[in-house]
Amino acid sequence: MKKSYKMKDVDCANCAAEMTEGIKKLPGVIDANVNFLTQKLSMELEEGVDLGELMPKVVKTCKKVDPECEVLM
Repeated sequence: MKKSYKMKDVDCANCAAEMTEGIKKLPGVIDANVNFLTQKLSMELEEGVDLGELMPKVVKTCKKVDPECEVLM
């Protein structure tokens, strides 16, 4: 299953790369990419992943890198 979300206030490409690596480590995530230029998060997820459980972890991972950023859902 593929999901995409707009992001806001990702400050630099390095931050986006750190967010990407952190999200890839979350259970249920096959692949992920945070694109600094387009301010977009793309994820490929295992079938049956509960987005209600996953998305707070994704947001927490991103905020650890850049407390100002937002994942728009």
